[in-house]
Amino acid sequence: MNYIDAHAHVWTDDLANYPFAQSFKAEDAKPATFLPEDLLAQAMPCGVDRVVLVQMSYYGSDNSYMLDVMEEHPGVFAGIGIVDWNGPEPEEEMRWLGECGVRGFRIYPRGVPVEQWLDGEGFERMFKAGAEHRLALCPLINPDGLVSLSRRCEQFPETPVIIDHLCRIGAGSPISDEQVAALCRMAQYPAVMVKVSAFYALGQKTPPYLDLGGMIRQVYDAFGPQRLMWASDSPYQVQVPHTYRESLELVHQGLDFLSDEDRDQILRRTAEEFFFPG
Repeated sequence: MNYIDAHAHVWTDDLANYPFAQSFKAEDAKPATFLPEDLLAQAMPCGVDRVVLVQMSYYGSDNSYMLDVMEEHPGVFAGIGIVDWNGPEPEEEMRWLGECGVRGFRIYPRGVPVEQWLDGEGFERMFKAGAEHRLALCPLINPDGLVSLSRRCEQFPETPVIIDHLCRIGAGSPISDEQVAALCRMAQYPAVMVKVSAFYALGQKTPPYLDLGGMIRQVYDAFGPQRLMWASDSPYQVQVPHTYRESLELVHQGLDFLSDEDRDQILRRTAEEFFFPG
């Protein structure tokens, strides 16, 4: 099957070699560890043999642990890192990490009004570098962050953008047709993709997640399968009552509007073409 999980996290309790950022303590990590072996033990029985790691927030912009895991498992893991977008040269850090196999960079609103979250020279440099080096900007946002994102997509239409977790529609409130329509309007920018992921956190938040089918159908109709990629968001997806297999099976079996070719595209090929080129 050779499926790809486009979004999962790992971390270790080896704080001597991989210290947490100043704002985090060891007790903040729940579970205490989620190692690559733990992740693969969930993924591989489901036919998932490659994973895109997303830098865990505990480490801030120190991507060392993720890079070491990628190096220790060649061909198994790709990466989405974090750089300090308020630093003097975030584009140089992106370029260097890109040479190490990091193909995307997580961004999110932090300490500013959501209407202005992408303002500033740092983000402008990051979007420019994304276009020049084909590195994705990966926003973790709610629908209210889309207005600012669309302005940057207008300015840098060639920059790959991968929106996390269906834009978290249905995470804190019921699924809204207006919010789904706002996400679907982002399909006008041809470099924008969407992760169909984190089902445990959306809608009714109950397996087998069939209540999400209507939203996913609208996003599928807007973007097409070539711009959608499935992801688990483990380890959060594997906490009771949720399981890794149930997340994958929503796409594999639960969405009757998908063809077999669509399923292969969403479960493998979209992520493969971007994160595992060649």
